[in-house]
Parts: sequence; structure tokens; C-alpha cells
Amino acid sequence: MTWSAYSSYLVFVVLVVLAPGPDTMVTLKNSLAGGFRGGLLATAGIAFGNLLQGTLVALGLGALIVSSQPVFTTLRWAGVVYLCYLGFQALRSAWRGDYRAVDETGARASGFRRWREGFLSNVTNPKVLALYLSVLPQFLDPVRGTAFDALLLAYTVAVLGALWLLLLLLFVHRVRVWLRRRRVRRSLDALTGTTLVGFGAALAAEA
Repeated sequence: MTWSAYSSYLVFVVLVVLAPGPDTMVTLKNSLAGGFRGGLLATAGIAFGNLLQGTLVALGLGALIVSSQPVFTTLRWAGVVYLCYLGFQALRSAWRGDYRAVDETGARASGFRRWREGFLSNVTNPKVLALYLSVLPQFLDPVRGTAFDALLLAYTVAVLGALWLLLLLLFVHRVRVWLRRRRVRRSLDALTGTTLVGFGAALAAEA
């Protein structure tokens, strides 16, 4: 792979990473409920999910999943259910507005739960797999391209995605005093919940 091709790929990946998606909303949800640590663990789960899906595609296994209609459909509906579940959790918090109880529950939540939410929201989103499958071949040399090149492209997405989420976490942590205001937090929970449910509905509407 040439540096010119990789540079073009980097520009494309940055644009994709900056676009708000389920990963962004899940990170925000966990950072609000679990603080910086909660958001960091969710980010780690998302990064691991990205690495896993990228590895599958780079090694040729992702195409098998997509080509198997029952598997791909099951994965898609699992993503729909899980995104809606997370969204309704955030909407319930916004509706109740009892953040003292929410914070106490969040403080008791295990680190694995935060990590799991990030991981599952990523691996049950077939759009991530489809993105890898549709984009990576465009930047790989069909003759001289190697598995290492494919893994480099896939892992670039995971690394840049994690860096962007870390920046988001640092920003949320910086303005945490303002975010603790009940009205602000209810508004953010409502926005996060509605967006997650919207992502789930959009995923369900796809053929």
C-alpha cells in the first residue's frame, strides 16, 4: 500500500469517525451515568468491537457473515433491540429525573457492564461490518494487497474511533459541573435516548 492511498483513507476515516452514531451516544450515556470511568470502559468495549469486526473483514470472515442472510438478519435485529433498550434506559432516566438514585446505581454498576454496553452496541450493529466490507477493498491493491494491509486499514478505524471518543470523554469531564445540573442532564438523557431509539428504528427499517 502506498502512502498516498493510506493518506486518502485517513481523510475518509476521520470524516466517518466524526459523524455521530450509536457509539457516540453509548459513550455519552455511560459517561453521564458512570462518570469518566464509565465512559472510558464503554469506549474500550466499542474499540474492542471495532477491532473484532475489522479483523473478521480483513481475514475474509466478514463476507461470510454478510452473505449468510439468516446470520446477518439475526445480527441486525439484535442491534435494533439493543439500541432501543439502551435508548429507553436513557429516556426513563430523563423522565424520572431522580439523578441521586441514578448516580448511586451508576456508582454500583460494574465496570464490565459499562464495557459490555459499548461492545454489544458495536458488534450488534451490522453497519460497522458493512462499512468495512464496502470501504476496505477500495483502498487495497487487488494484486499486491496483503492481509497486513487489510488489518492496517481496519485497525486505523478502531484507533481513530477510540481517540475521538476519548476526546469526547475529556470534554464531558471538563464540563461535568455544568452537566450535573438537573435540567441539562435531563435534556441530554432525552436527546441521547431519542437518538439511540432513532438509530434502532433506522436499522429496523432497512431491508
